[in-house]
Amino acid sequence: MLRNTLKTLLMPWGPSGSEHNVAETVKTLLAGHVDSMRTDALGNLIVEKYGTDDNAQRIMVSAHMDHIGLIVTGIEKEGYLRVTNVGGVSLDFSRARHVVFENGVDGVAFVQPVKEGKPTLQDLYVDIGASDKEEAETMVQLGDICVYAPDVFPLGKNKISGPAMDNRVACALLTELLLYTQDQKNTIVGVFSTQEEVGLRGASVAAFGINPDLGLAIDVTGAGDIPEEKFPAVNLGDGPAVKIMDRSMIASPLVRDKLFDAAEAAGVKVQREVLPYGGTDGGAIQHARAGIPTGTLSIACRYVHSACETVDVRDMEGALKVLLEFVDIA
Repeated sequence: MLRNTLKTLLMPWGPSGSEHNVAETVKTLLAGHVDSMRTDALGNLIVEKYGTDDNAQRIMVSAHMDHIGLIVTGIEKEGYLRVTNVGGVSLDFSRARHVVFENGVDGVAFVQPVKEGKPTLQDLYVDIGASDKEEAETMVQLGDICVYAPDVFPLGKNKISGPAMDNRVACALLTELLLYTQDQKNTIVGVFSTQEEVGLRGASVAAFGINPDLGLAIDVTGAGDIPEEKFPAVNLGDGPAVKIMDRSMIASPLVRDKLFDAAEAAGVKVQREVLPYGGTDGGAIQHARAGIPTGTLSIACRYVHSACETVDVRDMEGALKVLLEFVDIA
């Protein structure tokens, strides 16, 4: 079921700031299985499943719905679209890529030749097949966002590739956690957050409003198991990773150690993650109000922020087992 949930959540168009399609899909999957669902002012979908303990802690578990995209900044007389990035878009990864807008308009992202130096994002454009500016304006408008088209495919027996693994992987795990938990000790406050790719904005707002006892982010992390890559020392298929540190946070020892305890109780092998770049919703949760003990559980991902982000389903299956133990151990 986890694999099917992931595939379902990889399909919706949902760049930063426009995550509503993803939220509606999650609502459909969770209908009748949780105690409450609401959407806050920033578009975060906040879902609660109450704990049975009289002294139940409120654990905020955050998974961001958004992924990177390209926003239209201008339309040329020939009908080509000038664009800029929404989140961490790579010029190399965007060359000759199939992209799609929310209204279904397809396009090809490409990079124009430059006379001197190396091309930059200013040299990136999108071809939607329009013959001129007037026709293009009937198809898209300034401010519309396109994303890599949702081409999802298996890679070998256990791996799956496609865009938006960052972070629909975590959305699938949080959805499955909320579906499978029954009579757990603590209250789970699941946050399907917005605008993580542009500054952890949704999780920051949600954490302030929820004021949980503990915080946990679920996200992908880089993989060090491809040619000429050594860091982070995390491999696909070797289990989920407990984050020690990244650019946004040093994991709170309280939560970090409870994750290790949960993994041991679940019989799941986990990796230790030290990420020399990047960040997750965990950084925003940890800084909220007067500070919230927070950790992060990560899934190794190759080719992050490309159209072929690749994960191993076995790592996700292990992560779900750890999460199910964590909400009772914490």
